[in-house]
Parts: sequence; C-alpha cells; structure tokens
Amino acid sequence: MTYKETLDWMFGQLPMYQQKGAVAMNAKLDNIIRFCNVLDNPEKKFKSIHVAGTNGKGSSSHMLASILQEAGYRVGLYTSPHLRDFRERIKINGKVVSKEFVTYFIEQHKPFFEYNRLSFFEMTVGMAFEYFAQEKVDIAIVEVGLGGRLDSTNIITPEVSLITNIGMDHTQFLGDTLEKIALEKAGIIKPKVPVIISETQPETKMIFTLIAHQLKSNIIFADVESAVVYETDLLGEYQQKNINGVVACIHQLKNFDVPEKAIVTGLRRVVENTGLLGRWQELQNNPLVVCDTAHNKEGLELILKQIEKQSYNQLHIVLGFVKDKDVNSVLVLFPKDAKYYFVRPSIPRGMDAAVLQELAKELGLNGVVCKSVKNGLKKALNCADNKDMIYVGGSTFVVAEVV
Repeated sequence: MTYKETLDWMFGQLPMYQQKGAVAMNAKLDNIIRFCNVLDNPEKKFKSIHVAGTNGKGSSSHMLASILQEAGYRVGLYTSPHLRDFRERIKINGKVVSKEFVTYFIEQHKPFFEYNRLSFFEMTVGMAFEYFAQEKVDIAIVEVGLGGRLDSTNIITPEVSLITNIGMDHTQFLGDTLEKIALEKAGIIKPKVPVIISETQPETKMIFTLIAHQLKSNIIFADVESAVVYETDLLGEYQQKNINGVVACIHQLKNFDVPEKAIVTGLRRVVENTGLLGRWQELQNNPLVVCDTAHNKEGLELILKQIEKQSYNQLHIVLGFVKDKDVNSVLVLFPKDAKYYFVRPSIPRGMDAAVLQELAKELGLNGVVCKSVKNGLKKALNCADNKDMIYVGGSTFVVAEVV
C-alpha cells in the first residue's frame, strides 16, 4: 500500500472516536495489551511521562518534550488528535514518524487488526510504542487520548504522571460530575510513581490525594508550590497553569539531568522544537486572526477571557462544533456583540451549521451560515477591517481546516 492508501484504510475501515464518536470506543485494555504482547511489549523498553487532563494536556506534553530536548535527550512525543497529517501524533525530537514506517507497520499487522477488530486509537498507540522502542528514545511523553483509567496508553509505567485539570468534557464516557471524571483521570496514577496536579480544584483534590496515598505515590499540587514565573512562546496567559505542572514534573524526574537553562529555553521554544499547532495560534495580522483548539466549557472560558484582553474594533467569530457536544452550555459564554460565521467541520460528527445558527440565535448570537470552515474565514476576512479581530474555533476539527 502507498501512504495515502494506508491512511484511507485506517480512517475508512476502522472506527475512530474523533471522526465517529461513541461507536469507536473500546472501554477495555485487553486489545492493546494483546497487541503489545505480539510486538514484544515495546512499552517496557523506554522511559515515559504520562499526561492526562481535560484541558492543557497537549500543550503540557509539548512543553515537556521541548524542555527535555533542550537538555540533550532523544524525546518521543505521542499526542492526539492531529491537525494536518496523521504523523503529527508520533514524533521524535520534533520530527514526525516517516511515511514508510507507518505504511510498513500497518501492512505488517493488518491481519491482526482485522481479526481482533482493534480501534484506530489502539493500533496508533501500538505504532507509537513500537516506533519509540525501535528508535531507542531516552524518554517518551505520552498524552492520554480520553480519560485515563481505560485509555489505551495506560499500559505504561511512567517515571512521573501529570494530570493538568478536570473539566466537564466527554461526560458520556467519563461521568457526569467532576468527581467521577477525576476518578477516571486518576487511573493513570501508578504505585510509587510521583503524580503532579497542575491545577488544584476543591472538587477533586481529595480524590487525587486519597488515590495517591493508597498507591504510595508522592502527590504534588503544582500551583500551590510553584513560585517561579516562566515565559513561553505559547500565547495566552492561561498557559502559566500548564507551566506550573510541567516544571514540577521535570523536578520530579529522577536520573535525568535537566538544568534550569533547559527549562527556560525549552519553554521559550515549544513551537520551534515540537511543531505544536493550534494553541492560540496567530494566523495573520491586520486583521488579527487567531485560532485555538479549545472545545469545552472550561477551555473556551479561558480563550474568551484572553480575547477580552485584546484590542480590536469588532470581533468576528468563525464557530463550529461536533454533534455530541453540549453546545448550549458553551454558547452562553460567547459575546452577543460579535459577528458570527457558523460552520460545520468536515467530519461525520460535525454539527450542521444551520442547526448551530438556530441554537445560537436563541441565545442572542447572530450570524450567517457558511458552506465550509474556509468559506467562513473568507467571509470574516471580507467583512473585517484591519483593526478588527477574527477568532476561529469551537472544535479541533474546525481549527484543522485553517492551520
């Protein structure tokens, strides 16, 4: 198979949560354990840091990778979803996995995938672990896909676990309260492995503390103990919360020499070192166009606060969501004086733009329906003057079409 044929097979034949939703979920670890046994357990052949959380886990994972790269280490990075190319999910020192490896890996294990009906995420996790083991990384940063306890990545025993924060997202899988969601995220805490909590929340602090105590794991609430303020090339004041957890994580990492200079430089060069996309990313100036992958209530609250701090004449918002999102709880956050361009991300889970327009109209948010994300951005650019601001977001899959 060619690389394109390989991707077509992966995306088309196997269920994928980001595209399809709940039908793609496999809330068990048996498949990934079986597959990694076939691969001779690559997850046991490299050291790792495991990163979970409702918001900030992607940014935090890239920060960790950048710092460790600056310290001179060979660093694997596994994240999801991708924006432009599938290979963004699997990197070593900022360089994506080769097309040849992806194609060979899928061809080699295709009979196993078909017979055992592995999910898209399960086979991708196996691919990442095999790649990191073959390439002999010094350490891999492994981002949880969804939840923690039953996520396919949760077969590693990391050097440190990092949980960024807890918010109300994916409640159909993880539970309908912060406490229930915290229990799922806490599933990545391993016996006697230190765990860092980036953001202390009263609803979840006791849960994390209790589980860490039961597992004899040292627990650190980074925002309580952090006193140093660092700069980062990732824009948005909310990144400081992520930085607190990342720096605490580095300090808990044993047998790795990470000087302070590597922390400072690594945080300033996250995008350069790792190629991170879609986090308060400025696409152009005059007018300022910003996109961000924030897609739940807590994440969008932070983004909208950041927007309020900008200087502009008129705000234009290109907005789209997926069908299984509680859109009403999110739409109430948005300003009524902005001009809206409602779009549908081009995936099966994408919410119809006309439906979104009607829901928004009921809450006093007025705008036009656009035939695509790019068309929405084009219309916004046509309507905006140089001193206006355009924000593109609501879903990772909206942002994927403009970066």
